[in-house]
Amino acid sequence: MRKYLLRFLMVAATALLPFIVLEGPAVASAMAPDFVELAKKLKPSVVNISTTKVVGAQQSRRPQANPYGNDPFNDFFERFFQDIPQRPHKERGQGSGFIISDEGYIFTNNHVVSGADEIKVKLSDGREFKGTLKGTDEKLDLALIKIDTKEHLPIAPLGDSDAIEVGEWVMAIGNPFGLAQTVTAGIVSAKGRWIGSGPYDDFIQTDASINPGNSGGPLFNMKGEVVGINAAIIQGGQGIGFAIPINMAKSVLTQLKETGKVTRGWLGVSVQPVTPELAQSFGLQAEKGALISEVIKNSPAEKAGFEVGDIILEFNGKQINEMNELPRLAAVTPVGKKAKVKLLRKGKVIEKTVTIEKMAETASEAPAKPSETSEKLGLTVTDLTKELAARIGTRETKGVVVTGVKPGSEAEDKGIMQGDIIKEINYSPVNNTADYEKAVGAVKKGSFIRLLVRRGNGSIFVALKVE
Repeated sequence: MRKYLLRFLMVAATALLPFIVLEGPAVASAMAPDFVELAKKLKPSVVNISTTKVVGAQQSRRPQANPYGNDPFNDFFERFFQDIPQRPHKERGQGSGFIISDEGYIFTNNHVVSGADEIKVKLSDGREFKGTLKGTDEKLDLALIKIDTKEHLPIAPLGDSDAIEVGEWVMAIGNPFGLAQTVTAGIVSAKGRWIGSGPYDDFIQTDASINPGNSGGPLFNMKGEVVGINAAIIQGGQGIGFAIPINMAKSVLTQLKETGKVTRGWLGVSVQPVTPELAQSFGLQAEKGALISEVIKNSPAEKAGFEVGDIILEFNGKQINEMNELPRLAAVTPVGKKAKVKLLRKGKVIEKTVTIEKMAETASEAPAKPSETSEKLGLTVTDLTKELAARIGTRETKGVVVTGVKPGSEAEDKGIMQGDIIKEINYSPVNNTADYEKAVGAVKKGSFIRLLVRRGNGSIFVALKVE
């Protein structure tokens, strides 16, 4: 009897499930976004952008080689066809954008309009306008264009990209493959993505379908606010798209309107990530911060007393968890502003104040005879002489040059190369092979040793385990 009663209760509960009212946070998770209403509301603010670029006269390509063997007329025809210029022709491109003001300002990607001789903007209602390029920012891949009209324009409200969360619903509208006003939806897959496209990468990753032609179009949150500008995809990947956070675009909007270009703040250091090995060598518990591998002469950092080997933990009140965060923070700091910076120096946290300045607009192989030094760390080194410095094209006057890297060694695995100049080991300057041997000999087996390596015009730290 109990068995049948239990079965009855289960059937009854299932039948009543559609009528159960959820309260609190469960309501939001159970309800799907109303994409229909969002699309109706937001599509008018999204535009299609078409560009035309006139390519000048060029020499034609050489004819293909004769597949049947040598042809006595080949030389004649090659010279003949090389001397015939191609006629000027037009290259056309397409992309997307969105209206951000009733004055006719439109955000898009720089790569959508770069080099264009003519820009046309088509609204969702079919109206077409000539677009005027007002400003560009190549480093963020942003462009601001403008259309002139006295008629009212639908505007896409700008949101707060810092507030979005991974897993949150987003919607993209654009012009993929010329298919105007295409709406796709997905979620935020990740934030703070670095894909190697520029010095200030901080992309929002989404699985909302993005294809060629979506570039420059908006990524909306479920409030109908722009949180990103669709900019990149991974070739061959599915469900992997990248958008520029709208907060980055907002930070340069005024400059693009007023001057057509962006002036960024400059700190004057080269930095690298803090790897687990480097963290251990510095006595850090976690791999956080930006490790200074070079302080540029006469830079704000040098004037403020920054040193090679310092680890920047905090900049202007914001913690530096990853190395890539520092260039972005320094770049958006107004020129002339004083910024407080927390540094880790030789195990102690210190604070420096740096005055940000304006950023300017704008490896050789070294075969050398083997040295007499031992192959500790899998390296052979020799003193840096004037003759050797001239051969490898460096202005350095002190240090030791790597003349050999043992195959299969950790040094090879960590990327140390022939011609690298070792300048410092565990805070100790290395002026010659004697300094090198002394510093290496002082490190116990199984410990990490930290090298400051000069390569070309830059420097990096490398941590190796002493076997």
